[in-house]
Amino acid sequence: MGKADLHLHTRVSDGFASVEQLLEWVEHCTDLDVIAVTDHEDVRGGLQARELAAKRGYRFEVVPGAEVTTLQGHVLALFIERDLPSFRGVESTLAMIHDAGGLAVAPHPLSWLTRSVGERTLDALRERGEAGVGFDAIELANPSPAGRRTGPKAARLNAERWGLPAAGGSDAHHLEHIGAGWTEFPGRTSEELRLAIGAGTTRAVMSAGIAGVPPARLALGLAWGYTATPRKVVRMLGGLR
Repeated sequence: MGKADLHLHTRVSDGFASVEQLLEWVEHCTDLDVIAVTDHEDVRGGLQARELAAKRGYRFEVVPGAEVTTLQGHVLALFIERDLPSFRGVESTLAMIHDAGGLAVAPHPLSWLTRSVGERTLDALRERGEAGVGFDAIELANPSPAGRRTGPKAARLNAERWGLPAAGGSDAHHLEHIGAGWTEFPGRTSEELRLAIGAGTTRAVMSAGIAGVPPARLALGLAWGYTATPRKVVRMLGGLR
C-alpha cells in the first residue's frame, strides 16, 4: 500500500517552505510515495515541484494541484495543469476541475475554522447526482485544527449519506507537519492513486497529533493563511491594469 499526502502548501501561497525545501523534506524525512502541492488559487507550486522532482530523480511523485476558493468553501483540485477561477459556485468549480482533467476533493469538510464545504452543500450535490458535478473524494484525515475538529462528524455523514472515497492530507504549512495525514492506496504511483480514488479503494489515515512547530510560528501561519486568497486576488487585479 502506498502513502500520499494530498494537501501541502508552499511559499507560493501561505506555506513557510519553498518548493525546493518541501521536496527535500519529503525525500529525506518521510516515507511518502506521492504528494500533492495545493497552494491557494495557484498551481505554480505544484508544477514547479513536479518538474524539479523529476529533474532530481526523487523517489516520490508529485501531483500538481490548487486549493480553490468557491462561494461555498475550499475545494482541492488535483491533477490540474493551469489555474482555475476563484469565487465561483461550487458546482461550476467542480465542473471546471473535471473539464481540466482533474479530480476534486472536499478538504476539511464542515469546518468553521476556515472556508469549508458544509453539510447542506454535500447533501445537495449528492441529491442532484449530476455527472461531472460532484466530489471525487472527501478529506477525512486532516490533522490541522480545521480538519481535526469536524473530521469524525464528516466521516460519519460520509458513511451514512455521501459515500465518497476517503482522502487524507496534512494540510501542512510547515515542514514538520508533512505526512501527518495521508491517503493509503493500492500501489505506489500517482496514476495508481488516481485509479484508487476512482475505485474507492483509498483509506484516510493520520497520526495522533502534530508537533514540532513553536506556538508563535503556528499563530503566524494561521494569520498568513487567512490572507492568502486576498493577496492572490490583489495580484490578479494588479495584473489586469
